[in-house]
Amino acid sequence: MAGKVIRYFAGGNTARGFYSLFDSNLEGLDRVYILKGGPGTGKSTLMKEIGAYWSEKNFSVEYLHCSSDPDSIDGVIFPELKLGIVDGTAPHIIEPNLPGAVEEYVNLGEAWDAKALTKQKETIQQLSIQVSQAFQDAYQTFAKALRVHDDWEKIYIESMDFDKANELTNQLIGTFYGSMTLNKQSDIRHRFLGAATPKGAVDFVPNLTAGINKRYFIKGRPGSGKSTMLKRIAAEGEARGFDLEIYHCGFDPNSLDMVIIRELGIAIFDSTAPHEYFPSRDGDEIIDMYETVIAPGTDEIFADQIKEVESKYKANMQKAIGFLADAKALRDELEAIYISTMDFEAINRQREKIQGEIQEIAAVK
Repeated sequence: MAGKVIRYFAGGNTARGFYSLFDSNLEGLDRVYILKGGPGTGKSTLMKEIGAYWSEKNFSVEYLHCSSDPDSIDGVIFPELKLGIVDGTAPHIIEPNLPGAVEEYVNLGEAWDAKALTKQKETIQQLSIQVSQAFQDAYQTFAKALRVHDDWEKIYIESMDFDKANELTNQLIGTFYGSMTLNKQSDIRHRFLGAATPKGAVDFVPNLTAGINKRYFIKGRPGSGKSTMLKRIAAEGEARGFDLEIYHCGFDPNSLDMVIIRELGIAIFDSTAPHEYFPSRDGDEIIDMYETVIAPGTDEIFADQIKEVESKYKANMQKAIGFLADAKALRDELEAIYISTMDFEAINRQREKIQGEIQEIAAVK
């Protein structure tokens, strides 16, 4: 029997540059292996193999996917063992707080042929510069898209009934929490449910909400108060001592896309594009912000303006995704150079060493 597996992003390619939430998800772990080494040194493969092994042993596993290549992972966490393994290379450089006592560096660079890499120094340097530039172009274009999105939101914000929005939020808070307050400090985890990737928008909403009894699908337009509602629900949950998973927007990390309260079996999330879902099982419920808090006829009154701004937004988003795809293609070239110089038997020995240490930890749990 396999253990429970959840998948999310801890870093994102956003309108505010690369945005890391790794620290929130590594908090409280007793042991963290920080993998060092260039592209193509087998970091993701090593973590996937160890994750699969312990999942088959019926341990819960969290996979932290890579926003620059969602088929790869940037980390794996075993909550019951209070242990994690993470890729500690740029852009998510992770510095140890208690080196040796908690965190341990694992240098996979020891397995490459340095002389062979030296012969390709100029190519490596050029590709690295091009990769960096492609990411910067993506971030600048996402920032343009955000400015356009702000104009889109403004249309609906100016048509919003804020009293009704507050009333709806208060009703949900009452429904969720009632008069309950837990006598403990909340455990808060900040994550991304999805990300802008070279393949376009990718999310893990079905996986993250698979074991949730009650799911609320928030529908609405940009600027209709979805994120503000989620922030208030999260703040109330924290004040009452509930453990929360707070999922930020992969486009604008200052906004929220989902809050999960597993102690109550509740998930509430922004269910509009690019992570649009519809009720599919008992317990699913739609919350329509447009119908509830936006003045009737807003879509029709501002139809031409909305069409123009939506078109500009989508064009910028598509362009930014193209830059991420360029970065991925260039990084693949870079990885191929490193892969050709790697001694993967040495990597296997590193994996077995880590596995042995994890088994010792598991034996005393």
